[in-house]
Amino acid sequence: MDIGKYDNRILAVAKGLSQEGDRPVILVTKDLNLRIKADVVGIKAEDFLTDTIDHTELYTGSEEIYVDAGQMDLFFREGRLSWPEEEPPCPNAFIVLRNPNEPSQSALSRYVDGELRPLSHPNAKCWGLRARNKEQKFAMELLLDDAVRVVTLVGSAGTGKTLLALAVGIEEVMEQGAYSRLLITRPVIPMGNDLGYLPGSKEEKLRPWMQPICDNLEFLFRNCPDSFGLLEDLLERGIVEMEALTCIRGRSIPGQFILCDEAQNLSPNMIKTLVTRVGPGSKIVFTGDPEQIDHPYLDSSSNGLTYLVQRLRHEEITGHVTLFKGERSEVAEMGARLL
Repeated sequence: MDIGKYDNRILAVAKGLSQEGDRPVILVTKDLNLRIKADVVGIKAEDFLTDTIDHTELYTGSEEIYVDAGQMDLFFREGRLSWPEEEPPCPNAFIVLRNPNEPSQSALSRYVDGELRPLSHPNAKCWGLRARNKEQKFAMELLLDDAVRVVTLVGSAGTGKTLLALAVGIEEVMEQGAYSRLLITRPVIPMGNDLGYLPGSKEEKLRPWMQPICDNLEFLFRNCPDSFGLLEDLLERGIVEMEALTCIRGRSIPGQFILCDEAQNLSPNMIKTLVTRVGPGSKIVFTGDPEQIDHPYLDSSSNGLTYLVQRLRHEEITGHVTLFKGERSEVAEMGARLL
């Protein structure tokens, strides 16, 4: 191996230490390729264990419980129900109430202040968009609640997490006036080989990376005569702003609706940097899928999105929903399920 490469120098040092005595030598690195090379030369290699989270056991933000007919009637009549079990769920968790004797009888609720309450926005319509399944209703509930300042939406491709967040963001900024601007950011991580440096201004360089966001916005403006022109006008007027994460450090962002898309490609440190940019009156939404990671040094257990969900799930001003059902198309649903 070429000893001029730093990875090979590290391997050489580890190999030398392992041959010097009886002490075990373990190479700890997040670089998968380096771990493979270490295995080839007979060096034990491990990933960092302290910052990993089993994403298969990740908090989903919702659960089902069984209640009897009397409790179900009380919930519908009073609009609230004391938590019927010993261990309470996380704040803003969503609970599906079911009657074991009547399987068709169920209710959607949210855990707030020690009790279960009905959804405040069960049939909300934001910028022409309605929820199509219960998880999307849960997501809309969190997105429309200004008291919940940090929202995380996790789901596979086509579950609607980004589109819902954009629809609510546009509605809250343009129609309700709850926020001064919709700020959208996403990590600049290529899938596959990078195209290299792009020419032009910052906005022109950023446009290819933000094209998925533009596609969703153009879908939301589909009934307008000139959807593309409307989007350009919103960008010029500063109502919608697209920013690269590389330019976010040092900023303070007050009174804005912030959306970070593809957050699974962020490290825990980058997540911390972004969350600490949030100023008074702002709300931040993270969307992503831990199984669609393009970052070379992150995986489904060590990325910033799963770290954020796990660390903030007990806070009163945060909420999380995992979306399961694909709504984009039959093809997208099939691909997410089988490929």
